[in-house]
Amino acid sequence: MAERLQITFLGTGTSQGIPILGSTHPVCLSDDSKDRRLRVSVLVQWQEHNYIIDCGPDFRQQLLKNPIENLDGILFTHEHADHTAGIDDIRPFFFRQGDISIYAHKRVVQALKQRFDYIFADEDRYPGAPAVAINLVDKDEPFHLNGLEITPIEAWHNRLPVLGYRINDFVYLTDVKRVEPMEMEKIKGCKVLVVNALRLEPHHSHFNLEEAIAFAKVINAERTYFTHISHLLGFHEKVQEELPETIFLAYDNLKITV
Repeated sequence: MAERLQITFLGTGTSQGIPILGSTHPVCLSDDSKDRRLRVSVLVQWQEHNYIIDCGPDFRQQLLKNPIENLDGILFTHEHADHTAGIDDIRPFFFRQGDISIYAHKRVVQALKQRFDYIFADEDRYPGAPAVAINLVDKDEPFHLNGLEITPIEAWHNRLPVLGYRINDFVYLTDVKRVEPMEMEKIKGCKVLVVNALRLEPHHSHFNLEEAIAFAKVINAERTYFTHISHLLGFHEKVQEELPETIFLAYDNLKITV
């Protein structure tokens, strides 16, 4: 029997979050909590294990809302700030546990080393700085975390390759504009798909709503959840009413079981 996963959507917003600072757009002024979105991230749990996919600038705030006592590791999709800028906030876990495992493509690790050199320093470490244990991820090499196989999935964020992850019957993809046929085969047969749906209008590096729905129909998972949502998609409840019955808009702090 496959291990049951609990997924918590820590954030479902795009790079600016919702509301956008200073914006008077109606969605940014909404009183509906489902229209308030932190930067995109999920918490994946099984047994006593806790893994985060992406660690953006809202990481601390997200885990205050969804507290965990231990952090087994962080899987990164790519190096953009809305997916990585919270890495310094692993310090409380580092102080209790020691080096925190990270899993990322070598290009992403290199970007993190440039941006957060004090975390990756081999010598002359600043007292109090966190440290990480680096695990390089290749799209063609599945790996294991506490007994579960993780399958990396390469997608394209305009011209930038990004990684999604399949864990049992759960697939998480974000910042996707295109997926090649060989990588599509890794996704098919999943029960739960998470993928980005940025807005109504086309975008050069993200699925818009129409593209995300078409992608979901090809995969044909039992349930699909859209994430990485901007204010330009519209009000949560109104958009949800128009979606096919197996497709849902994710929202911050939503918990699902796979």
